[in-house]
Amino acid sequence: MAYGNYGGNYYNPYMTAATQPPQVQVPQQPQTQSSILWVQGEAGAKAYPVGAGNSVLLMDTEDSVMYIKTVDVSGMPQPLRVFDYVERSAQGRSGAAAVANADTVTREEFEALREDVRRLSKGVRKPNLTEDE
Repeated sequence: MAYGNYGGNYYNPYMTAATQPPQVQVPQQPQTQSSILWVQGEAGAKAYPVGAGNSVLLMDTEDSVMYIKTVDVSGMPQPLRVFDYVERSAQGRSGAAAVANADTVTREEFEALREDVRRLSKGVRKPNLTEDE
């Protein structure tokens, strides 16, 4: 059985603002929120709690590694994604220099190769192909 407050709200009508006990206001501590979450090693990343349906980026305090921990909406954690990070030099920031790697050639190298192919193809006799071959 539920009991309610049948008596109403009582207060002392003779208590004035001067006689009331002072209300103490506690100053709020400023909360600094860091957008970077730090963990210690891969074990710390695996143990970091993440709510269902969320992903967090975790930075390792021990190595140049970052982790992305994802939990699906049912609360099942997904495999931990691990990334190494390195600093890019000022030369690597331009678009052309960032694309250049072992799989690309410069324009000068391409032109030299094209001239070599032209010189070699002039000496090769082209076969006469008929339609039935």
